[in-house]
Amino acid sequence: MSDLLSPSQRRKTQVIAAAVAPAISGLCRTLTWKVEGAAYYDQIVASGHQPILAFWHARILPITWFFRGRGIVALTSANFDGQWIARVIERLGNRTVAGSSSRGGMRALLRLKREILGGHPVAFALDGPRGPARVAQPGALWLAAATGHPILPVHAESSGCWEVSSWDRTQVPKPFSTIALVVGAPLFAERGAVSSEEPLRLALHERLGTLEARARQMLG
Repeated sequence: MSDLLSPSQRRKTQVIAAAVAPAISGLCRTLTWKVEGAAYYDQIVASGHQPILAFWHARILPITWFFRGRGIVALTSANFDGQWIARVIERLGNRTVAGSSSRGGMRALLRLKREILGGHPVAFALDGPRGPARVAQPGALWLAAATGHPILPVHAESSGCWEVSSWDRTQVPKPFSTIALVVGAPLFAERGAVSSEEPLRLALHERLGTLEARARQMLG
């Protein structure tokens, strides 16, 4: 848990998570799912690699639910909001590392490097926690180049949702709506080559755009 929070704030993150996690579970169990490309995840693991899940922050709720219970280590913000979200992720069967581009970023990335080299998948909301929206921050790209493990792009769209965030229009699916979740082919970086990060970022943006278009098409 983040050492930036006071004991009182830490307790509050647990209280919020204790209420939010069951609410998310109850909501998501009402949803109908249309899923495409999920086999890529298992194929990566079968090949001896671990996936670096990558998605936009606005789609964090359905993607977190779909990939629950897999021991994935997610990067979350060290601030209060990031830490109650981290507690929710943990209650859904995954783990978290606290860090951001402004606080503890490299320390968090080095811990994630140890996790993935130790055989654990990891996950990034690429543009979180402050944006700008839909602009990939360098963490996932650096990790792919530092470890040789692939980025696995994921996108989700809902047939009906509420938008609850001003900066990225985070979606909360409405009960009994349909979720189209699309997993794309993995993207590899040349191991140790920092120069490969910008081409990889552009390819990732393009791939996520393609996945979004496909998810919308699946919803008709």
